[in-house]
Amino acid sequence: MSAGSTFLGLEVLEPGLLTTIQDAGRPEWTHLGVPIGGACDRWSLAVANVLVGNDADTAALEMTITGPVLAIREELTVGLAGADLGAVVRETGEELASGRSHRLARGSTLAFAGTAELASGCRAYLAVAGGFDVPHVLGSASTLASAGLGGVEGRPLRAGDVLVPRLPAAAPEPRAWPILNGDPFGSGDESGTSSLGLLAGLHDGGDALVRGEWRAAAGSNRIGVRLEGATIDGARGEVVSHGVVTGAVQLPPDGDPIVLLAEHQTTGGYPVIGVVMSADHPRLGQLRPGSTVRFRSVTAEQAREALIRQRAAFAEAAATLGEAERWDAIWQSAGG
Repeated sequence: MSAGSTFLGLEVLEPGLLTTIQDAGRPEWTHLGVPIGGACDRWSLAVANVLVGNDADTAALEMTITGPVLAIREELTVGLAGADLGAVVRETGEELASGRSHRLARGSTLAFAGTAELASGCRAYLAVAGGFDVPHVLGSASTLASAGLGGVEGRPLRAGDVLVPRLPAAAPEPRAWPILNGDPFGSGDESGTSSLGLLAGLHDGGDALVRGEWRAAAGSNRIGVRLEGATIDGARGEVVSHGVVTGAVQLPPDGDPIVLLAEHQTTGGYPVIGVVMSADHPRLGQLRPGSTVRFRSVTAEQAREALIRQRAAFAEAAATLGEAERWDAIWQSAGG
């Protein structure tokens, strides 16, 4: 908490499965081997923030599969986006929808019970007006637990942690994010199958990705989504180390692909058999263990056009809320 601050914020009663502070990450430090990190689903991070009047890349809570239980110590307006993890105010039983902002009374308890529905995704984001008051390390508040950087002591949240707003910002009245054509979560079905656009990789094996159906494995994490399915017989084993990006599909010796996520290493020595296009990164970041995945081949021009359409749709949605300028910040991050 900042010196002289009178904000009480919220207290973590139960931390959930994996709850961390995340913003847009550290894209300017990859040359020193520092992972970009940040939110796995930067679009939902941005939506949660814009709903409460923040810039799109402001630090917020990223909650995974089962969220925390939070004691509200002062009246707060929060923005919720991403997966529906069953947010409810315990005292009243009020269910809080994702894609909306909500005013919470002092003394209330916000809980996230989680959901077993594959189609709902696995990560939700909670933003407060002004962002959370945590240290910035290498220009970012994002938690990078593998290096002990950022967030709250460089680790996931624990019971007893207290989070307060960084700035005494006034949140707008509760409102909903408009859903327009171009929404990044519009491709998929109720069974949890997601379709991801795939650009050609540096090595053989991409055709097998497109032909097969894959399942996100239980060992997936913020570094990468492990896929289970038919073993790929393409170029396997180690190659000369090279730079890798979010969405790169690596093929380790066991033949089970790994799609790199926010905390991926900056270089890799496995063959890269494809790269998920940027417009599908939000969907990639929401893949829940057990959900199914299909890939479709796209050209560089098709990937570029998809991203342009997506940016335009989200900018239009932000403009309807009078927050067009808030959205621009996300394009300065690695998510743009």
